[in-house]
Amino acid sequence: MESGNFLVERVEAQIASLVPANSTILVGLSGGADSVVLLHLLHSLAARHAWQLSALHVHHGISRNADAWAEFCAGLCERLHIPFHLERVDIGPLRGHGIEAAARKLRIDAFSRHSCDYVALAHHADDQAETLLLQILRGAGVRGAGAMPMLARRGAYPALLRPLLHCARSEILDYAVAQGLQWVEDESNANESHPRNYLRHSVMPLLAQHFPAYRETLGRSARHFAEASELLDELACLDAGQTLEGNAMRVATLRGLSQARASNLLRYFLHTHGAPMPQSTHLDEMLRQLCDARQDAAVEVRVGDFQLRRYRDSVYLLPATAEFDPALSLPWQGEAMLDWTPLAKRLHFLRTAGAGISFRKLQRAPVTLRLRNGAEALRPHPAAAKRTLKNLLQQHRIPPWERPRLPLLFCGDDLACVVGVAIDADYLADENEEGLLVTCN
Repeated sequence: MESGNFLVERVEAQIASLVPANSTILVGLSGGADSVVLLHLLHSLAARHAWQLSALHVHHGISRNADAWAEFCAGLCERLHIPFHLERVDIGPLRGHGIEAAARKLRIDAFSRHSCDYVALAHHADDQAETLLLQILRGAGVRGAGAMPMLARRGAYPALLRPLLHCARSEILDYAVAQGLQWVEDESNANESHPRNYLRHSVMPLLAQHFPAYRETLGRSARHFAEASELLDELACLDAGQTLEGNAMRVATLRGLSQARASNLLRYFLHTHGAPMPQSTHLDEMLRQLCDARQDAAVEVRVGDFQLRRYRDSVYLLPATAEFDPALSLPWQGEAMLDWTPLAKRLHFLRTAGAGISFRKLQRAPVTLRLRNGAEALRPHPAAAKRTLKNLLQQHRIPPWERPRLPLLFCGDDLACVVGVAIDADYLADENEEGLLVTCN
């Protein structure tokens, strides 16, 4: 058995070069043995490296013991003089994704709301091995089977740090006992109806009898999968060339690739925007619809909380849109900002000079923002004839799914402006008068 000091030194050797002095580290503290040991180890190292520690406990409210766990974590941090944060979350709306997946998402969201340089998690070598087996049994591809890294950068979000990733859980428990630490036990960990618990209690002990080094070998396989995933991402970038533009991708790019490379590019496109990864059969059906549908077909495919749509020659990945009231009428009474729920965006009103909508003419009648009903028309500039809104939106290449949700600004019964598209010529501000610019973002 390793001594406590040796485990401290081992963890320090793993992370000292990854975490600069004076870094702020937020520890995910569940109260279980793993997270308690992680907090204790980092507390032992913090002064030596000028790290600033704090801890966060996420209260899911699933167990009848949840309040007691939160109190335990608060007390532990108080004794160690570590700032403590408690976040209560509601798992109810996400139960359809499975309790484990829902709880994980809520924890990550909670961590992301806190300002720090690193979020430290207590994943260890046993977790890595269990995760790999679970992913393979679910039919995951190389991305899903890839290893959890010790350090994961996440753009503008705090980096994820896993200092215990190369430690077996038996080593962690030995340390906890040797240091006289206390922790809480989650009763759900004994429930073998959860796949992870079944692997942990019934499968892994059998593996250990015949393959004592299974943690190291499965961890090595997971790292190989992670490397293969990086190579596939690089291939996707080469295949995409310059055709990825934000949330859009050219259909011709997918059509010009083999089935395997088109599938890889579509997976990459979904992953980079945070969409869930579909099963292979679902992905194949997406490709068929996106590439083979006729030019004017209204293609729409749901992917979790996202939707894939095709318009003209491009594929768009969008958040799934909520229902809206087609009779919506929102009065404008001089506000600088209004929420526009059909697009889940905000309207911004900026007064300016010699541009936009004539502020003087808007005084003629009440101003309201409404949705189209199919009979609207306007004159987009003084030399133009009146145009139907349908014709105007087609000319401006507004995607069909946005057209029924666009805000239309009316002065009385006059359509003065289609926000982001055109202002009626009769309502254009003159060069020397006050105008109103309206944007939606």
